[in-house]
Amino acid sequence: MARPIWTGTLSFGLLNVPVSLMSGERSVDLHFRMLDSRSNTPVRYERVNAETGEEVPWKEIVKAFEYQKGSYVVLEPEDIKSASSEGREVVEVKAFVDANAIGPEYFEKPYLLVPGKKAEKGYVLLRETLKRTGKIGIARVVIRTREYLSALIPRDDALMLVLMRYPQELVDVEDYKIPQGAASQYRISAKEIQMAEQLIASMSDEWTPDDYRDEFRDRLRKVIEKRMKSKGVVTSPSDEEAEAPESAATNVVDFMALLQQSLASKKRTPAKKAATKTARKTTAKKAAAPRKKAPAKKAAKRATPRKAG
Repeated sequence: MARPIWTGTLSFGLLNVPVSLMSGERSVDLHFRMLDSRSNTPVRYERVNAETGEEVPWKEIVKAFEYQKGSYVVLEPEDIKSASSEGREVVEVKAFVDANAIGPEYFEKPYLLVPGKKAEKGYVLLRETLKRTGKIGIARVVIRTREYLSALIPRDDALMLVLMRYPQELVDVEDYKIPQGAASQYRISAKEIQMAEQLIASMSDEWTPDDYRDEFRDRLRKVIEKRMKSKGVVTSPSDEEAEAPESAATNVVDFMALLQQSLASKKRTPAKKAATKTARKTTAKKAAAPRKKAPAKKAAKRATPRKAG
């Protein structure tokens, strides 16, 4: 069984559902090694100093940002850690939106959320509610050291967590020369559209994923197997897969009470307005009390998440 990437909680409102974050995809690529043709020994990649040509040990390697060509600012591990989110091992749902409101270009990488022991009720409650309302959750999640925007999507019996791209990661369509306007502007006749529709109708079918395979990979694998037989090569036994640890047991939760409390706190409108409302109440209380000068706070710069390599 596959190992979880992390074990934590799925949080929405005041409800917390223990979950394990599992990979939702598997690599089927055929990986190759570079060999020296003279001896068929592996070719090693080394970290070398660009000026001296000497190999650099890992302990001497630091991370740096090139802000100009040839000019760098070196970052310490503490600098990167300070920009990381504190909400580790938590899928924190920030809002729920219509499932069809987000274009396919925003979706990137799928994961599966697996409920922890005795956490099935909260898991199924959220799954079924999302299905009935046609909504998906927009959440933030930290995987390893980077914080991602993600979508919580019900899929059959599972809850999928799909990592999303930020708007600044997408190329603007206007950067390219895309034909705009009506079909008539491109001398496309009604008859041509009708024939194209008939062609699409004749090729229409039910979506069956198993009907599609990576044919190039299959053919290449056969070539490899043929080569292995001709050379008398024996494949090594596959590694034993380690069993995933069980999630810790959870106590019975009063979901009705938590839902009522969450609704009471969310009756307001979305989070931004609620924050404004809370701020107004705080301001009103402060106005009633004697005023004290508060020390000025430095505005923290928001670090723009960089795309993982």
